[in-house]
Amino acid sequence: MLRRIALVASVLLLAACAQNRTLGDRLDDSAASVNLKTKLLFDREADTSDIDMTIFEGRLLLTGTVRSEGDAIIIEEKARKIPQVREVINELQVLPKTSIGQGTKDGWIDQKLETALIADTGVKAGNYRVLVSRGTVYLLGVAQGPNELRRVTGQAQAIDGVKEVVSHVIYLRDPRRSDRAR
Repeated sequence: MLRRIALVASVLLLAACAQNRTLGDRLDDSAASVNLKTKLLFDREADTSDIDMTIFEGRLLLTGTVRSEGDAIIIEEKARKIPQVREVINELQVLPKTSIGQGTKDGWIDQKLETALIADTGVKAGNYRVLVSRGTVYLLGVAQGPNELRRVTGQAQAIDGVKEVVSHVIYLRDPRRSDRAR
C-alpha cells in the first residue's frame, strides 16, 4: 500500500515538474475546450468534422480542413466568443477532407513526437501541445528559452513524414502569458 502511495506521489510530482502552469490555467483551458467543442458540435452552421483544436493558457490553435472560407470564419468567430479564449490562432485550410491514410500518418507523427518530448530530459513536455495536419506539425505552448524550442522543433523535423513545422510557441516571459502563469 505504501509503495502505491509513493508511486502516485512520484507521478504527480513528475507531472508538476514537467510544466510551468498553474492548476487554474489548466482548469481554464479544459473549460474553454469543453465549451468550444460543445458549441461547435451542436451547431451545424459550419462543417467541423475535419478540424482539431487545442488550447494552452487561453491561446487556441485551430488546425485541419474546412470546406469553405466561410466555415473557417464561422469557426473562428465562435472560438473568439469563448470567455477563456484570449487569442485564436487560425491555421484552418480550405481543402478536401483528410484521407484515412493521411490521418493515420498524422496520428503516428503526433504520437512519435509526444513520446520523444516526454523522453527528452531537456524539454518540459507538459508545456507543449502538438497537432498534426497533412504532415505539418503545429506546436503551441511555452518554451523555457530558445535552446529548448530548438530541441522541440528539431525533434519534430527528424520524424519521417513531417513536411513542415509551424511554431506558435512563446517564451516563458512573453507578455501574452496570463499573469498567473508567469
